[in-house]
Amino acid sequence: MLLLAGAGLGMLGAVLTGPAWPPGLAPASAPALSARLGVEVTDDDRPGALVVGVQAPGPGFTAGLREGDRLLAFGAARIDTAADLARALARTPPGTEIRLTVRHASGGYGQLTAVPGVLT
Repeated sequence: MLLLAGAGLGMLGAVLTGPAWPPGLAPASAPALSARLGVEVTDDDRPGALVVGVQAPGPGFTAGLREGDRLLAFGAARIDTAADLARALARTPPGTEIRLTVRHASGGYGQLTAVPGVLT
């Protein structure tokens, strides 16, 4: 299962008031903030990322994603696995409007518009 919620903000900066950092222990640079949908997805025997959890409120919930939906496309990117969705999200700046193609649990297909953001 792949969790696509939350945001590890890491160290956004530090002020040193004492001696310099010991060799090998200096903080890494701050990671770039990545977009999140606020959904948990997993793989099964069919193409797409199966939604098994939706954070409410959150970008996926606001767009209309619900448990049991299957994400098939993220913008122009085809989604065959949960990892495909993670890669597509990693390339998307927070705040970018994205068209999602989904197959709903009821069997119907739909197009949803989501605006991935930074979840805390």
